[in-house]
Order: sequence, then structure tokens, then C-alpha cells
Amino acid sequence: MSGGSSKNTTIQRRGLMLVISSPSGAGKSTIARNLLESDIGLSLSVSVTTRKRRPSEIDGVHYNFISVKEFERLRDTDALLEWAEVHGNYYGTPREPVEAAMAEGRDMLFDIDWQGALQLQEKMRADVVAIFILPPTMTELQSRLHRRAEDTAEVIATRLNNSRAEIEHWREYDYIIVNDDLQHAYESMRSIVSAERLRRDRRPGLFDFVRGLLEETPVIS
Repeated sequence: MSGGSSKNTTIQRRGLMLVISSPSGAGKSTIARNLLESDIGLSLSVSVTTRKRRPSEIDGVHYNFISVKEFERLRDTDALLEWAEVHGNYYGTPREPVEAAMAEGRDMLFDIDWQGALQLQEKMRADVVAIFILPPTMTELQSRLHRRAEDTAEVIATRLNNSRAEIEHWREYDYIIVNDDLQHAYESMRSIVSAERLRRDRRPGLFDFVRGLLEETPVIS
């Protein structure tokens, strides 16, 4: 008979900040949503934005939609961990919920652009896992933007023009996923999260766990 145990060993660890970026239309929002639905240990960092809400979006779930005046107040009082102007609109990450999550060892997902990712890496590099999602081709990226049918032709043209500049920042990320197949891209994302959660430097509880192992004296029966 085996001497093993079915008990799950819990080792205290610090939460990670999973940052996902991509040019608009490359699939990051879909991949992020699928990951959140399948992983109860991951919660979304809900950004604030001055952008107009799309028909498919829910205030407080996808974003907190606020006025420019309110955004400027948060920015000027250092209540935002990062912020950026994208396509003429402001986006930012509220500081308080992120700091609370890190203190409690909870993992958070950030669906933000390269500007915000860079700010988070500068401030909290040890906690950040940065992933950039690329489209298989620029033609496919254009097709996805049209199929989404949520933006005007002018907005789509602007997003395509800006996408090349955004893609230039791929080297600043820890992992790169080419989204030529949604299921494969999603599985790659899950693999990254699983591996990063096991990193030694994110598991301060290992010191006590290993000390206990070395001090344990097995009973010989």
C-alpha cells in the first residue's frame, strides 16, 4: 500500500500580474475572457476608460466608463497604477484593487496596451508576466476588425495604422503568442500561467515548507 496522501499541499505564494497586450483585433480580449472563465484563481483588473461603451460591453465588467474630468482627477491624485492615451481615449488601472490583490496573493489579469504594460513592468517587474499576442497576418487582422462590426470604417483604418507601431513593441514582453488558432493560443496561455505560478521566487512559503521537510523525522513502522 502506498504511503502517499491525497491531501493537496498549499504553499503560500505571491500573486502574479498577468499582462496581455495586442493590436486591436488580434484576439486578446477573447483569450482573456476564456481564461477568466476557466480559471477561478484569476480575476480581471477592470480598467477605467473615457472611451464610449460598445454595445457588447458592460460597465463595471469590461471597463469602468468615466468622464475625462474624473479620469484626470484619478491620474492627478496618483490613484492610477498606470495610464495611457490610446486612439484618442484615456485608459488606466486603479491602484487600490491591485495592491490589495498582491497583498492577498491573488492573481490578476490586465488587458492593457504596451504603454500600460511598460509602466507596470517599471513599477512592479517581479510581479509581472507580460504576454503579447500577434495576428498571423495583417490581412487577417483587418478581416477580424471588420467582422467585429463594432467600429466605423474610419476607426478601423485608425486601428490598422496604429497596429504596426504597437507590434514594434513585441520585444518588451516575456512571451509571444501568434493567434492563428484560438484554441491553441488559449492553451498556450494556460501553460504560461501554470508554469509562472510554480516559480520559486513567487513562492515565499517554500522557505517554511522546506524547513519543515528537513526537520521532519519519519516514523519507521
